Amino acid sequence: MTDFSFQLYSARNFPPLAYVFELLARLGYKSVEGFGGLYDKADEIKDLLAKNNLTMPTGHFGLDQLQDKATAVKTARTLGVETLFCPAIPRPLWEQEEDAWKALAEELASLGEFYKAEGFGFGWHNHHFEFWPTASGELPMNILLEGAPDIDWEMDVAWVVRGENDPKAWLEKYGGRIVAVHVKDIAPEGEAKDEDGWADVGQGTMNWVTLLPLIKEKTKARHFVMEHDNPSDLERFASRSITAAKTY
Repeated sequence: MTDFSFQLYSARNFPPLAYVFELLARLGYKSVEGFGGLYDKADEIKDLLAKNNLTMPTGHFGLDQLQDKATAVKTARTLGVETLFCPAIPRPLWEQEEDAWKALAEELASLGEFYKAEGFGFGWHNHHFEFWPTASGELPMNILLEGAPDIDWEMDVAWVVRGENDPKAWLEKYGGRIVAVHVKDIAPEGEAKDEDGWADVGQGTMNWVTLLPLIKEKTKARHFVMEHDNPSDLERFASRSITAAKTY
């Protein structure tokens, strides 16, 4: 049986944190994944983790946070984070020139070297824009992984699909680099517009029945992180999703 984690970004609109942690523990989640907006509450979160018998093995740290190395290391050690993932770049840079993607890959490689020397894992978390071709036709996702050959990948499978790519092909190519995945679902076309087109896991178009076993076969993934970018009902999403995912 897979133990599931929960990306706390999904709960950002449902305070307080004490309620969120209690809910997740009650529903059977074993861990949570942090994100940048929470780390100024690191001491509070540390206490909530202990109180609810949860861990935070992975965390999203923005590029600016990763550049502040001393603070990021302190935060990660306070919360027990084992692997740090850079989650994205600002919206204006999504369609940047190929040379800028190569420069980002070099920076990620350098950051990865530092954080690994400090005893952490380090990697990139994708969205859809890494699968938008540059002027030469190259995909930024390839540029990042090839330009930073020692970093890991947290594969957000549904964003790969939204990037109009086949996740199975990427699992074949880079499975050895994938150490975590986001488990999320896409609503049928035209539905859930108030939730940005996302669905609770098991309620959408993603074929997790076949994808989850394939991920376990092809990758080194140890963390399976439930996420919905904009749920209208936190308990509905968290409950439905873990119930469905445990059947896969």
